[in-house]
Amino acid sequence: MKIVIAPDSFKESLTALQVARAIQEGFECVFPDAEYLQIPLADGGEGTVQAVIDAMGGKLVSLQVMGPLGKPVEASYGLCQETAMIEMAESSGLHLVAQKERNPFLTTTYGTGELIRDALNRGIKHVILGLGGSATHDGGAGMAQALGFEFLNEQGECLPQGIGAGALLELHKIDESQKHEALAQCQFEVACDVTNPLCGPKGAAAVFATQKGATAETIPTLDQALHHYADVLVQHGFSDLRHLSGAGAAGGLGFGSVLFLNAQLQSGFDVIARLLQLEEKIKGADLVLTGEGCIDGQTIYGKTPIGVAKLAQKQGIPTIAIAGTLGKDHQLVRSHGIHAAFSITSRPMSFEQALQETYVNLVNVSTNIASVWKL
Repeated sequence: MKIVIAPDSFKESLTALQVARAIQEGFECVFPDAEYLQIPLADGGEGTVQAVIDAMGGKLVSLQVMGPLGKPVEASYGLCQETAMIEMAESSGLHLVAQKERNPFLTTTYGTGELIRDALNRGIKHVILGLGGSATHDGGAGMAQALGFEFLNEQGECLPQGIGAGALLELHKIDESQKHEALAQCQFEVACDVTNPLCGPKGAAAVFATQKGATAETIPTLDQALHHYADVLVQHGFSDLRHLSGAGAAGGLGFGSVLFLNAQLQSGFDVIARLLQLEEKIKGADLVLTGEGCIDGQTIYGKTPIGVAKLAQKQGIPTIAIAGTLGKDHQLVRSHGIHAAFSITSRPMSFEQALQETYVNLVNVSTNIASVWKL
């Protein structure tokens, strides 16, 4: 019997690899002689680098870069064979900014550009950039600065290093003569599951800026900054992509990635699944097990468990999902390839208790699922 275990992480408690190990430990109590294949996964957001390294045996590269508010932070990215896996949140994430300091007019993606620059300097020819969890609203301008693009005001003066949305309002000209030479030789894929455009009522400012420190009064100005930014880029020969699906991801970093990196915006799960050859690896399996911290009605919109289930469904392989909790409308997943979904919570408990007992509860529930499967 071949059993494939392909979960996402349980955020704040276990990595995807730890989840996979716990599930296998539980199943081995019932099926000790089965063939198990662990494939830790992610969908481009938090935990993607670790999942890829765990699955492919890569290594972490750490360096000091500019954080969202200009202060130095330690950030890491993954190197797996010829590919660099970078999460923008490592250097430009919301978790790096205290609640009272959040200000989308000031935050920058410059540190993300520094991570990319380091990978290019190492000769990397393929970069996967995961978007999500950003503190920024600079349209990727800060990232571009770190890669040699210069942003100038009407007087011809360079805008400050680590440009934010506020400075975009002063933008008059873009000089790309000093951009990193290796950009043209590198393939960039952006793992992005957000479909919002750059501007407008469904754009980056209107939908995401509040959590980054914006108010109802400042959102129109932030939207205006990105409109002005796009206008200047068009004037200097760049395509007008402000209405592109996904352009508004990570405060417009989706937009900047396409224009400055010539990147392709793709489903985060699809990028990772292809990189790890997931469809090929599940061939011949008798059962696929997947999961994530919470399975609810939102899971069907490109989350890891559904991506796994669809690949298994193509091959007629049943899929069972295991979650920390089953939220509202979790039943919808049964119409998308998941045959059953189980919560690991065994009794009423605090969130802190649930985090502490995640591994043990995963093992116990997996053993019970295996017992029923054996019947």
